[in-house]
Amino acid sequence: MVGKANLWKVIAASSAGTLIEWYDFYIFGSLATVLAGSFFPKDEPATALLATLATFATGFVVRPFGALVFGRIGDLVGRKRAFLSTLILMGLSTAAIGILPTYEQIGILAPLALLLLRMLQGLALGGEYGGAATYVAEHAPDGRRGFYTSFIQTTATLGLFVSLGVILLCRTRLGEQEFARWGWRIPFLLSIVLVLFSYLIRRKLAESPLFVAMKAQGKGSATPLRDSFGKRANLRLVLLALFGATMGQGVVWYTGQFYALYYLQTVLKVEFVLANKIVAVALLLGTPFFVVFGALSDRIGRKPILMSGCGLAVLAYLPIYHAMTLAARAAGGPNVTMLVLLVLVQVLFVTMVYGPIAALLVELFPTRIRYTSMSLPYHIGNGVFGGLVPLVGTWLVGVTSNPYAGLYYPMAIASATFVIGTLFLRERRNVVLAE
Repeated sequence: MVGKANLWKVIAASSAGTLIEWYDFYIFGSLATVLAGSFFPKDEPATALLATLATFATGFVVRPFGALVFGRIGDLVGRKRAFLSTLILMGLSTAAIGILPTYEQIGILAPLALLLLRMLQGLALGGEYGGAATYVAEHAPDGRRGFYTSFIQTTATLGLFVSLGVILLCRTRLGEQEFARWGWRIPFLLSIVLVLFSYLIRRKLAESPLFVAMKAQGKGSATPLRDSFGKRANLRLVLLALFGATMGQGVVWYTGQFYALYYLQTVLKVEFVLANKIVAVALLLGTPFFVVFGALSDRIGRKPILMSGCGLAVLAYLPIYHAMTLAARAAGGPNVTMLVLLVLVQVLFVTMVYGPIAALLVELFPTRIRYTSMSLPYHIGNGVFGGLVPLVGTWLVGVTSNPYAGLYYPMAIASATFVIGTLFLRERRNVVLAE
């Protein structure tokens, strides 16, 4: 393993790039209500929002394909080359959204082009996370992987926080009308600067020492896709990682952050800027707990923390959202402090399920196929099951007229993961990664 000073350089460079990719990916979701009016007909706003959320969800659905493409590259030619490629692809596709003509300008071509660029974003992110998590884990000492990989885990929430911050800054400086007309493009165009900065940092990194040693010994896999999914023993681990860990983790992540934001805006009708500020403050207060639970998982295990997060979320979601409704409709206006606290509790569930997940996944699979094997269940769990939370939740509320119906989907998925993970997932925090 590397020295501590070099390890922190690895973590900083990997985290900075991953944070920027999450920022690029999530500004789309953070601006869903604005994009609906720019890229879809304005005469049916509810339908336009659902169409935008469906486009948003498409980026999640294609993430597993990105995991396969870039996971294979990462296991064949190196972790570094794979996540440099994902960074460039994400930056270009995000910036391109910032210059797209609107529906009023080019008609149906506008949402089709938006869909294509969203799919490219999903492909890029599908390769990014597995590379960054694997890269950091393969530099970290045994017994401390939960702590060191937890810094990568903060990047998803920090990326969302930065996206909200940039959006709020542009929105308050430009005003509602100008922001809706053209100002929403600025957060997308900013991606070019951020990606260039991160690329210059990442290109100086050395390859993972475990990957280099494996290649030197001639132990690498020539067919990582076949070895990951064509062999029964490893396929069983992939499926267990999906249904016993990442599926539930994904829905808890997106409920506690994205669905909470949509619920404030679309169901409780909290004003756009205020809703974003509430979620942003909760994210900022909750982010240190990714590291807290990552470090704690080195002591007591990944499994008990992850299962506790899923179980607590299932039990608490309905009471929390009932309380959010009361707080938003309080006499004299929304009770902002209470709303921040209620979203913060959901973010704490997120930190419990997400803080230890990178360490858990890298410990399940051997070095020669680790990038490919861990990336696919992660991105199906988060990209498909988790990414569909805003769309399915908003749709369920619409068809049932029950403001809490949107919670049934994540509660069902998290419950299934709790049962499967508790019964079948093995604790592997003391495994030696080089083996």
